[in-house]
Order: sequence, then structure tokens, then C-alpha cells
Amino acid sequence: MARTRLTAEREGELYGAVLDLLREVGYDALTMDAVASRTRSSKATLYRQWGSKPELVARALRHCKPVSTADVDTGTLRGDFHALVRRSDDCQLEKDSALMRGLAQAVHQNPDLHQALRELLFAPELTGLDGLLRRAVDRGEIPAGTPALRYVPHMLLGAFVARELIEDRSPDRAFLADYVDAVVLPALGVA
Repeated sequence: MARTRLTAEREGELYGAVLDLLREVGYDALTMDAVASRTRSSKATLYRQWGSKPELVARALRHCKPVSTADVDTGTLRGDFHALVRRSDDCQLEKDSALMRGLAQAVHQNPDLHQALRELLFAPELTGLDGLLRRAVDRGEIPAGTPALRYVPHMLLGAFVARELIEDRSPDRAFLADYVDAVVLPALGVA
């Protein structure tokens, strides 16, 4: 099926509505009918454009993501991590954290959602993070054989998950900047 080309503005509007609905009702209760109604579009158009609810949700998350690891290169690893933290704001971090908590639960019961998130959201970010870390190795900031290199994504995700569980607070910029300096960089041997 051929996909019709939406304007960037219309696509952004659709993605924003999808995320608003996700926050309101959660993934399981989100329907293509509700998205169509909210966005004044037809369900057939949504399926023609995105194919499935999991793909639509994953693309909406990717589109509305304020920070991309692939876009950051300050010349130092510390600078790169801090630039990533500065590109988000506390209000958005709180909203994104709540949204990701809800999706983390939905992933366990929806393998298609899990696959769509892995392909469309996580894989590009992991590729960007890999590039960021590879540049740090190439510059000599991190020895190539550093065991913690393969665990950086886990450490970063852990910052989001653990703060909620342990402190019942969403991660904010100050927490993430401190976490990078106190946990991630020392684990990589960066002074």
C-alpha cells in the first residue's frame, strides 16, 4: 500500500495527539478509533500511513523525543552527556517518565509494541550512543576494553527507573547530571 505524504505540521499534530491519548488512557485502552476522532482523520488513513497501533505509537515517541544521542558531539564525553541532559526540561522529563512507565508495563503483554519500540525508538538511540562512546574511545578518553562500555545503556535507563522506585520522584536535569558525573563517567574510567 502506498503511503500518502503528510505535511510535517500535520504529522506532528497526529503524533502529539497520540501521546496525549497515551497519557490519558494508557496503551491498552488507546484505539485507532480514538486517534482518528481526536485528530479528525479516518481510521483507514491511520492504518494506511502507519500500519498498526504499535508502529504509530513508536513513531510518535520517536518524533516527539526532544533529545537524540546522534545529534550530540561536543568534543568530550562529559560534554556530550551534559549536552543531552541540558536538551530536556524537567517538566518534559516528568511527562516522559510517566509515559515510559506505562509503556514498560504494556510491552510485557504486547510483543508487537515491544518490537516496534526496539526498531523505531531504541535502536536509533543505541546507534547514536554507540557513536558517542566510540568517539570517546577514539579520542582516548575511554580505553577500548573498558568493561562498563557495554552497560552504558543499562546505567542510563537505570537512572530513570531507579529514581521512581527508590525516591518516588521523576528524574530531573539536576539528578541526571549528577548521576552522569557520579556513576556513568567513573564506571567508564573518566575522571
